[in-house]
Amino acid sequence: MATVKVKYRPSIIADKEGVIYYQIIHKRVVRQIRTDYHIFKQEWDGRKSRVIIVIGNREEYLITVNKWIIRDVKRINFIIGMLESSVNEYLTDDIVEKYQDSIKEQSFYCLMDRVIAQLIRMNKDQTAANYTATLKSFMRFRNYNDVSLDEINSDLMVEYEAYLKGKGIVLNTVSFYMRILRAVYNRAVKNGLTEQHNPFKYVYTGIARTVKRALSLKDIKQIKNLDLSKKPTMDFARDMFMFSFYTRGMSFIDMAYLKKRNLHNGILSYYRRKTGQQMLIKWEKCMQDIIDKYSIVHSDYLLPIIKKSNGERQQYRNALHLINNKLKEISVLAGFETNLTMYVSRHSWASAAKNKNIPISIISEGMGHNSERITQIYLASLDTSLIDKANITIIEDLF
Repeated sequence: MATVKVKYRPSIIADKEGVIYYQIIHKRVVRQIRTDYHIFKQEWDGRKSRVIIVIGNREEYLITVNKWIIRDVKRINFIIGMLESSVNEYLTDDIVEKYQDSIKEQSFYCLMDRVIAQLIRMNKDQTAANYTATLKSFMRFRNYNDVSLDEINSDLMVEYEAYLKGKGIVLNTVSFYMRILRAVYNRAVKNGLTEQHNPFKYVYTGIARTVKRALSLKDIKQIKNLDLSKKPTMDFARDMFMFSFYTRGMSFIDMAYLKKRNLHNGILSYYRRKTGQQMLIKWEKCMQDIIDKYSIVHSDYLLPIIKKSNGERQQYRNALHLINNKLKEISVLAGFETNLTMYVSRHSWASAAKNKNIPISIISEGMGHNSERITQIYLASLDTSLIDKANITIIEDLF
């Protein structure tokens, strides 16, 4: 059976740290696995092959290195045991290769990359973009140095939270990043890649109440009635804003991917790309007017946001950027203090429904709940005809 020994190689330069490595021996074949653990010569007990914990500034670091060594040796011995029980013959190189593969599995960055790739395959583009933004932020905090799953602890997360606040990041965004990192970490725990150490228990993962970005029905009506006939790009942006409002605040990414087949027998049926929840909306004349205005005969899409069969995600992003820029111009033209975005239409519908005393259970407090999970629970159990009646009530006030 193969054996593992912990070794120390001192630096050839005086007063410089040496490096710890693992020596794997199997059938007289010797291989080495280098680590990134650097200690001084006086911090190594060669007879007992262990780190000497010296009281002082490096004490905590040396204790941590000792834990890492125990973890690594345990992992190597596990691999050896697995090879012994599963194959008749194996080489020393097989042990090294499988250990290196396990290191990749332990990489937090690699794990996040795999999760992001899975989200893209599942067509959850916005969620993938959110995870990517979180990963980039965390990598900047780490100066692009990777971190293993076992190194994700409460101290690191507290430091990251302080880093974000120091950059002027608002509390809800801090929480947003933390909740994404927590979701990935919990996935690793579930898959047996690391033990649960509750690293997020001392950082903020709630949702702070913010000033609601909603317009009144009077403001929405003003946007609807603006004469933008000589400004076609602004006109298009306004129509997309209104379409979102008419369809109970449909998110722009769901609008972009609507297909003509989603509209059947007076019902618009689609699945939210963010949550996978099915949505059913009664089709109204104001919705059809916008579709007729931008009808593209040879396209499968309902709206002219995605126009080509390839590069859909980039087309969606480009269109969202253009529309939001034009909506800002419209907000100036209308004299609003709040900058218009596609998200404002979503929030405005929920606000309008609430102001008309429509029961909270019917509108699910859509964009006003502190927890989206509660919103999903409410919406999942509603009779969509009640929501359609609520939608008609709101639309009628615009005409």
